Order: sequence, then structure tokens, then C-alpha cells
Amino acid sequence: MSEVRRPVRIANCSGFFGDRLSAAREMVDGGDIDVLTGDWLAELTMLILARQRMKHGAGSGYAGTFLTQMADVLGDCLDRGIRVVSNAGGLDPAGCAAALREQADAAGLGRVRIAWVEGDDLMPRLGELTDAGEQWVNLDTGQTLAEAGVHPLTANAYIGGRAIAAALAEGADVVITGRCTDAALVVGPAAWWHGWSFDCSVPADLDRLAGAVVAGHIIECGAQATGGNYSFFDEVPGIEHIGFPLAEVADDGSSVITKHEGTGGLVSVGTVTAQLLYEIGGPRYVNPDVVARFDTISLEQVGVDRVRVNGVVGEPAPERLKVALNYLGGFRNSMTLVITGMNVEAKADLVLRQVVGLRLEQCLDGRSPAELAAASRLGVAELLVRFVKRGSPDPTSVEQSQSLLQISVKDSDPKQAGRVFTSGVVEAALSSYPGMFPTAPPGEATPFGAYWPTTVAASSVTDALTLHHNPHRGHPSANLSRKAHPGGEPTVAPVETLGRRNAIGMGLGAPDAERKRVPLGTLVGARSGDKGGNANIGVWVAPAAGSTGTSATPSPAAGSTGTSATPSPDDSERVAAAVGWLTEWLTPDRVRQLLPEAAHLDIDCHPLPNLHAVNVVIHGILGRGVADSDSLDPQAKGLGEQLRARVVEIPRQLLPPHSR
Repeated sequence: MSEVRRPVRIANCSGFFGDRLSAAREMVDGGDIDVLTGDWLAELTMLILARQRMKHGAGSGYAGTFLTQMADVLGDCLDRGIRVVSNAGGLDPAGCAAALREQADAAGLGRVRIAWVEGDDLMPRLGELTDAGEQWVNLDTGQTLAEAGVHPLTANAYIGGRAIAAALAEGADVVITGRCTDAALVVGPAAWWHGWSFDCSVPADLDRLAGAVVAGHIIECGAQATGGNYSFFDEVPGIEHIGFPLAEVADDGSSVITKHEGTGGLVSVGTVTAQLLYEIGGPRYVNPDVVARFDTISLEQVGVDRVRVNGVVGEPAPERLKVALNYLGGFRNSMTLVITGMNVEAKADLVLRQVVGLRLEQCLDGRSPAELAAASRLGVAELLVRFVKRGSPDPTSVEQSQSLLQISVKDSDPKQAGRVFTSGVVEAALSSYPGMFPTAPPGEATPFGAYWPTTVAASSVTDALTLHHNPHRGHPSANLSRKAHPGGEPTVAPVETLGRRNAIGMGLGAPDAERKRVPLGTLVGARSGDKGGNANIGVWVAPAAGSTGTSATPSPAAGSTGTSATPSPDDSERVAAAVGWLTEWLTPDRVRQLLPEAAHLDIDCHPLPNLHAVNVVIHGILGRGVADSDSLDPQAKGLGEQLRARVVEIPRQLLPPHSR
């Protein structure tokens, strides 16, 4: 029997293309690590890299900031045996590897062994795969690519960690991939370190891989796991410069999420829960290597800035892989007019009648952008009008006296969305409401991308590994053995047990239970994000301030709910009852009521009682993805905080004691 190795320490130094450049140096210098990873890719990033490649030519479709970070730390990584794993290769992993090789040679680091992984880019194979029967059905609309007449700019399958593990096993110091999943950046190194099987001939390997997927999901967004973008930010010490996270992944797939000592930020059950709920759907979290059951995750605060993650159950990998297609969606333009002083609604109504041919109330009556455009006289495909009324009845400053009217259009014709549109607005400048002026001069229409989520047969995708410019064997992108988990369905305590029974036991199920009108955020934290045209809001019940029974975190500020750690026994009954209430109360209809922009959309609410949470998925709220969305918040980053701000009635006994 082989000896069990110590946990592998996998650090993150990037959560997106544009993250803090100094993070790599901070993670290398801050303490012992075995692997330095970073995530540079998102759905929007692939489109950005496509534009970058179109502008600068072949060899430029990767995240150049990765090279900047490597120029700073590669020598130290080689000296200390720290492996580097990055998906910064984007659309051109080979080009990124070549650029790093040139940079390393110039710095006297020619000994570095660089590997790159390809196979995710399906653009060269779209015709072949289509002929073989792939229809590229849109996961959101059910439409095929042919039916929509869409011509992709990029097409990338999400691949897993197999080739990463193989590259590390064959001696690579640096592994550069294209569109692997974010979690694969941890799955690959963990599997290499511990010798796990991706074929799952050992049943427990499913759970090990699933545990690594969860660890990877937690640290892939960098500082979001250590107090960044956190509902209870007033609890986070040193938030001005947060340390990045690392995962200590053990041989059994469990992990401890932590950060280097002496760095800003916070690692708590609260911060880890927030990140676990980020950009997910139902309880089955699908990755190319394994399906991780998020309804089996157990979190425990085990020390200062140390949270143990265990109990994760894995299921066989999917037969189809997710594919991200991006294409040219059309052209867009917008003009924002400032309306000052009194009678702002009447002024907005006047200019809309002149420019659009519709009244203000018609523009705000809930019609879709396509329907509104059809009713207007602009001759465009889509029209969106926003009226932001702000100010004071007795303004004492310029800012207090101004409201905003934004008119936005989209069309396949750049001229129609360009000067044809803006000329109509400009020509009204001297003949409309008093004080009319725009926030910026009129501009030409600009192209925008659209996102097409689809799938491809896993058997059709093979990761191609190249090390030192020598091609190695291909690695199937998924576990195709489909062995069932030996334990069948994982045992998950039903919501009835965890919630409603406790609520009734506390007398809170009675119709006349005393309630208090407070912001929902008095009881819960939330984190939201985008997945193509959909958005998710993860909502969790937090323990009360001072109830955690741990010295793992500083005392929260007044008014904070105290989310730092697992609730103490004294507070656990309230938390369990609150979870039961939240699970029953936060229904799709309730979400539509609280978020009017979702009133006509399909909504799913997934209970995750083990995380004291409910995950809300709002379908179609972001149109055809972030590049297409007309929302002021096109990635739904603030949607969770918007929900928390809504004032609702909550049973007093469920609220933290200081808020009752």
C-alpha cells in the first residue's frame, strides 16, 4: 500500500483577467506552497481574447498579464519547486507557452519545463462535429445553431484536470491550458500529487475528485474566498489589502481553505459559504471529471482563518461537456440625457415623444426591448429606455437637481444604430425640454458579442498535451466509465428535518407569530453572479454576532449578523429554524415579487440545507450573456445585495437577538 502524502498546498493568484498583479509575488513569498494557480478566463474573456487576436493576429489570443506575473516569480518558483498551473492560454495555449519560453530564456531560466494543453478549441472542428450529428442546441432556448443562423467567433469545450495531472507527472514546471474549468486548476494538481485515478477504478476516487472540485470552486475567484465581495464586509480585518486563498487538499479529497498568516482578509464558514454559492445552479455541480454534490458539503471552522471542507460525494462524469460559443450579436448605441429641476417626468415624456414616438409610461410598461422597438419609430431591432429619477424637491446642489433618461438601441445595421439613431436625439436639442443636454457627445454604434451555451459529446473531445514542444498522448476529457457511486444516492437530511420541524418547535409556524419588517439582509447574506444569460443568487442564514463560540475572527461591528463561523449550540436552533423558514418563504413567486425585473422569467430555487442556504437561479435575466446584456449590472454582481435590501416581514425569533 502506497504511503499517504501530506496535503498539497495549492495557492490562487488570480480570479480574473485583470486581477491584482502583485498576488503571485504575495503567494510565493507569504509561506510554503506546492502549486501556484490562477484563473484568467470567463465567458466574456474568451470574446475579449477573440477581439485581441483579430486585432493583433495569431499568437495573441491569451492573457498577457500571466506573463507579467511570471516575469516576477518564475525564478523563485523553479528554485523552490513550486509548480505553476494556469488557464491564461485562453484561445492560444501554444502561443502563450511560446511567449513564456522566450521570456524565460531571456531571463536565464531556460531550464523551465513548459507544457500546454489544447483540445478545448472546437472552431476548427465545428463542421466535422456538425456532420457527425452535433446540433449545438442552446441550453437556454432549445434552438439549434443552424436554426438561429449564428456564425460563432469562438467555440470552446470545458475540459477537466486529466491532462494537467499528466503534465505534472511528466515533469512540467508550468502547465498552460485553454478553456479548462476553473475547478480543474485544483483537480489536476491534487490528482497528480496524490495519485488519484480519473477512471475511478477505485470508487472512492469519485469522492476525492469531487472534494477537489469543491476546493477549486472555492479558491478560483481569488479574494472572494477571503472576504472580498462579502455581504458582511465590516467583519473583514485588513480588507484594504486582502490576502489570496489557498487550499490544503488531503488524500481523501477533504481540504482546508486558508490564507497566508499576516495577510488581510478573513477565511470563515461565512466567506467560504458565500463563494460556494457563487455562479452555481442545482445541487449537482457538473465538471468534466466528476459531478460534485453540493448538498453533501460539510464546513467547519477549525482555526483562525482555517475552514475544513469535507463529506463531498462524487458522481460519475457527464456524457456531454459544456461548450461556450460566442458570436457577433449586432451593434449597440446609447445616449443619456440629463433632466434638471422640476417636472422631470413631463420633460422625459416630451423628449421621448419627439425622438422615439412613444410616451414615458409606454416606454416603462414592461414590454421587451424587441416589442418596444417595434412600437417606436426608430427602425431598430431593440429599444430600452431607463428613467432614473433622483433629486430633491428643494435641491441645494447640481447633483440633487438632476435626473437621467437613457435611450439605448440595438440593431444588425451599424448605421441604423449609429448616426440614424443619435441624429434624432441631437436634432431635438434646441426644441425640447428646458435645460436639455447629454452626458457625452453622440458616438458610432459599437459591436457587441452574444453567448451561446451548448454541449458536445465528451467522447468527441480529447485533451492534447505538449511538453517541451514534444506532443504526448491525448487524454479523454471525461470519465467515460460511468461507474455508479457505490453508496447510491447520498444521504442528505431533508428540509423538513432541518427546518420546518425546528420552526414549529419554536412556535414560529403559527399564523399569528410575531413578525418584524426589516431588510432581508438582517437575517441572510447573499452572493450573486452570471452564468451566460442567467443569474444566480446564493442566500444563506448567518449565525448571530457573538454566538460562534470561536476566536477565529474578530468581533463584528455593531449591526453585523456575525457570519464568521459555525453557530454555537445556543444559536444553532435559531439558525436551523431560520433555514426552514427561508426554504419555504423564498419561492420563485416571492423572488418575482421582490425583484420586479424578474417578474416574467423562469426561476428555480434550490435548497441547500447543509450550507444553511437556498440558491436562486433566474433564467434569461441577462439576455444573451454579459456582452449582450443591457442591464446596468450585466454580470448580476449586485443582484444579491439588491435582494438583501428589500424590507420584508420576518418572525422576530428568527432574527439575530440584537435585531429583534
